[in-house]
Amino acid sequence: MLTIRFSRKGKKKAPLYSIIVVEKAKDPWGDYTDKLGTYNPQTKAVVLDAEKAKDWIAKGAQPSETVHNLFVTQGIIKAEKVRASKSKPGKKKRLQIESDKKAKDAEEASKAKAEIEAKATAEKEAEEAKVAAEAPKVEETPVVEEKPVEEVKEEAPAPAEVKAEEPVATADAEAIAVKEEVKEETKTE
Repeated sequence: MLTIRFSRKGKKKAPLYSIIVVEKAKDPWGDYTDKLGTYNPQTKAVVLDAEKAKDWIAKGAQPSETVHNLFVTQGIIKAEKVRASKSKPGKKKRLQIESDKKAKDAEEASKAKAEIEAKATAEKEAEEAKVAAEAPKVEETPVVEEKPVEEVKEEAPAPAEVKAEEPVATADAEAIAVKEEVKEETKTE
């Protein structure tokens, strides 16, 4: 299995670490598969090829705890930092961790209780709506108020003016009239 870890270089009391990809069982000071960058703990300077690191993590290489924390601070991994040392935390730190854990558990319990109550009220409302929908409906007849009818006075229609009807002349009627005039004229001559 591949791991991403530090390999110590540099002088005495002036460490410089190389970030390497190596087999887990191999010596970190020996041959390595790939070099990803360097880390100087005195100046906090990090020179790192982020693309290579992401590729190796995608291929299955597991970073050590310290390298994991470095990758988190560099933004290569989106996760929380892990405790890198093998020793147990001090008394103050243990009490703080325990109180944080209790607070988190209490918060989760209150959220769960609130969800259960919300679910119960939703079920109760749904049941009430179902009962209301299944209940026989009593149709109410609308009450219509009768208003007194006002008497409408009818007005007598105004007398229409009588016009003499004028004969409607059509093309045929005109033609006939012209023919009769022509006949009368021819007779008189």
